[in-house]
Amino acid sequence: MSFNIGSQQGNINNVAGDQTIHGGQHGQFAMATDPRAMLGLLRSELDRLALPPEVASQVNAEVASLDAELASPSPDRTTMAQRLVQITRLVTAAGAAVTAGGTLAGALSSFAAWLGPIGDSVLRAIGH
Repeated sequence: MSFNIGSQQGNINNVAGDQTIHGGQHGQFAMATDPRAMLGLLRSELDRLALPPEVASQVNAEVASLDAELASPSPDRTTMAQRLVQITRLVTAAGAAVTAGGTLAGALSSFAAWLGPIGDSVLRAIGH
């Protein structure tokens, strides 16, 4: 018997049989905090999708805009959130799944966390 378990976040217990936890279960989740690293991860995940050329060109334009914002002395987080929501919509409209727990959703969620409360629109777009 084999198990193929994809990317997971949070407290994950893979057990055979019964499990009893007394006193609660606690854990910590580390996310990337460097926006440049997050952008690199986002690019990688988007590249893996093999989007149709027209959609890929629109997504790449949004990513380029994110890159330009990050290069500015004070990035406009509202604009960045809008770009991330647009990327999510484009990818979803092209038929790619952006689901909670997926790697692309993880990259978008990391950006949303970095954006702070403005990032809530991104989380809503990916269905968190």
